[in-house]
Parts: sequence; structure tokens; C-alpha cells
Amino acid sequence: MFTRKEASELRQAFWTTFGQYVQPVLSAEGERINWINYKTGEKDIAFRMETGDRDVQIGIVLSHKDAGLRQLYYEQFAALRPSLESALGEEWTWQPEYYDEWGAVSARIYTVREDLLVLRRPDWPEIISFFKPRIIALDAFWSESKYFFEALRS
Repeated sequence: MFTRKEASELRQAFWTTFGQYVQPVLSAEGERINWINYKTGEKDIAFRMETGDRDVQIGIVLSHKDAGLRQLYYEQFAALRPSLESALGEEWTWQPEYYDEWGAVSARIYTVREDLLVLRRPDWPEIISFFKPRIIALDAFWSESKYFFEALRS
């Protein structure tokens, strides 16, 4: 077991290592990018990589407070599903309504890899190999698809 501080330090060390590993990779538009805190440019659309107690996951989180607006954005992603799955090279789980541990509701599209733990250093290469191609694929998808969401803002 790790103390809370040790676990926090290990998580921080992982994200630093991951950041260094993907730093040389340019975005689909040829620009430098902060892959860990990927900015979609849309206030309530996030690409999120998470390391949990039993798994790691990456996904798209739609956190619009207005349920109707969240549903509209989710439907737009659903319309773009073939393009998304083509960019990713795999199918992901679609969840139109998800409640996090604090009770906040969102919609999400994600994939999970179980039995990988950020607190086990030997798992880091596999976690990096899980996250890296998927965040790059999300960027490629977003580079071509973000314009479909601009009309929804108004």
C-alpha cells in the first residue's frame, strides 16, 4: 500500500513521463499541443484520460449543464460516429447519461483498459501505449469534425 502522498507523487510522475513521451508529437494541424490537458476549444467538451484504482480510460466527456444541450451535442457525436470510429480504429462505449462520484451528470464516449494501474510502474509502458494512439486519433478526428459543433454554440 501507498500513503496518499506516495500515490499522488506516483501519479504526478506518470503524467510527467507521459507528457515528455508525447511532447514531440505535433497535432493533426501541425502545432505543438499539451496532450495531457487537451483543449477542444468547446467549453463543455473535453478529451479526458483517467487513471483509476482498477483501470485506465480515455474518452470524450460532454459536461453541458443544460440536459437538452448536452443531448444535442451527444447526437452530433452520434451522427459523426463512423468518422470517429474510423479515426480510432475501434468501437468505444457510448453513454448518454453518466453520473460521476460527485453526482455531476455528463454524457461520455470512452474506452477502458482494465487491470492497468498507474501505481504500478511496470504498467506505465502499457498505459502510455494505450493513451498515446487514442489521444492522437481523437485529435485527428477533432481537427476535421470540430466545425460541425460551431453551429450548436449559437
